Amino acid sequence: MRKSYKNSVSLLVAIMLLPALAQAKDLPTNLEPLEDIPPPSISAEENADEPVITIIKKENETIEEYRVGGQLYMLKITPNHGVPYYMHREDQEGAWINDGPNPPLSVPKWTIFRF
Repeated sequence: MRKSYKNSVSLLVAIMLLPALAQAKDLPTNLEPLEDIPPPSISAEENADEPVITIIKKENETIEEYRVGGQLYMLKITPNHGVPYYMHREDQEGAWINDGPNPPLSVPKWTIFRF
């Protein structure tokens, strides 16, 4: 029983390798290597997702402004003596929200129609 299993497995593997051996024989002998492909260039559009950070230092705090596409979307305020906190907007026209240790519940506010 065990011997027939080994024979059938080896026969199956040999049958599966036959097409690969047939293709290997058909390769032409005058092949030339391809030239190296230059690496892709990085365009300005690919870096557009990274925020531009502006740091403003005041007497008692440091403010970091995060902008994407010239639009201010988040502030990180670090007091000289205290824990830093973040402020962001839920939508573009909304008020700034403090994103502290217990952030408020963020409810989805999709704009479907605008008049």
